[in-house]
Amino acid sequence: MKKKLRYIDLFAGCGGLSLGLHNAGWKGLFAIEKSPDAFKTLEYNLIEKRKHFDWPKWLPKTNLEIDRVLTDYTEQLKGMAGIVDLVAGGPPCQGFSMAGRRNENDSRNNLVNSYITFIQLVQPKLIFFENVKGFTQKFKKNKEKGREYSSFVENALIEAGYYVEGRLVNFGEYGVPQKRTRFILVGVRKDIPNASTELAISFFEKVKDNRFSFLLEKDLTIETNIKDAISDLLKGNGVTQTPDSGSFNLGYYTDTQSNYQILMREGVEDTIADSHRFPKHRDDIISKFKFILENSRKNKDVDASIRERYNIKKHTIIPLDGDAKSPTITTLPDDYIHYSEPRILTVREYARIQSFPDSFQFKGKYTTGGKVRTQQVPRYSQIGNAIPPLFGEQSGLILKEIINS
Repeated sequence: MKKKLRYIDLFAGCGGLSLGLHNAGWKGLFAIEKSPDAFKTLEYNLIEKRKHFDWPKWLPKTNLEIDRVLTDYTEQLKGMAGIVDLVAGGPPCQGFSMAGRRNENDSRNNLVNSYITFIQLVQPKLIFFENVKGFTQKFKKNKEKGREYSSFVENALIEAGYYVEGRLVNFGEYGVPQKRTRFILVGVRKDIPNASTELAISFFEKVKDNRFSFLLEKDLTIETNIKDAISDLLKGNGVTQTPDSGSFNLGYYTDTQSNYQILMREGVEDTIADSHRFPKHRDDIISKFKFILENSRKNKDVDASIRERYNIKKHTIIPLDGDAKSPTITTLPDDYIHYSEPRILTVREYARIQSFPDSFQFKGKYTTGGKVRTQQVPRYSQIGNAIPPLFGEQSGLILKEIINS
């Protein structure tokens, strides 16, 4: 039997990319993730449930910061040089993101250097790096005249011995029910047979050409929209209470109404979806949401008149369009109003839009607020930060093809 290709997932989050690589036939060695909440989700679904990782004995099976791993396990990482086929994942993106306030001095931006150090130590054959669209754009107040971090990473990896190619990719063009553009970089180590810049470039050509046959095999289309994703999860289907949700209501499934829903519910026998807990909106909030749904353009931020009418100070509030793909979902669930019900989305609906199957269960708090938002990564944030598993799987198949070439 052919040995599975092995990879390490850096800044793994709750495991969206790892799940995609798992489905594409890769084997994980280990994953590094700082957040306890996100790691609990990854641990439950990929370490325990799917037995996806061959975790080394020298590395604690817990949430860890990459700098601690680099400091405490330098020799062990050096010893992995030559046996790792792929290092996947990209540093946290908040400092670069266009969704919030771009901050060049965000300390998380320094993790780019930690990422490069890790690559230099482990020397994988392939690199798959992902970050937000803002990663490719200059900071206006930059001391170095607007350096783009993407160029910095590309140049550093070339110096480290890799052929690289970076491009912006819209996951919505790969069957994900969401317009989500991200910067993807693929690197090929220069000393492996047939390595070239053209081989790195070929990833983008191959993954684009392969999407139609990939989706056809799963009975999906590129055009999957929000209704296709979540119309079986309406609050109107009925609600119930369960012991682990206190006074909150959980929602029932209705019959599947799309091939996408059939795929997402594969292997799930329950009548109630995991993490499908409805928010408890006040009557005035429900009334406001009803008005917005009836009087606003869908998939667009509310206009000035509605902001003035309800004294809305929020950065973003978007009523969704069920017949279209979702805009890029963020870590803030109250940025969006459900396409047909006056409420925000549930965690499970968020997960569906990101292409997480319903068998993938989320751990930790549902949401949090105030100052602790910067320290905690509850369920909504885990999903908002993730790479859609459906795109991760397509990437994994092409990365296998490249390395086998």
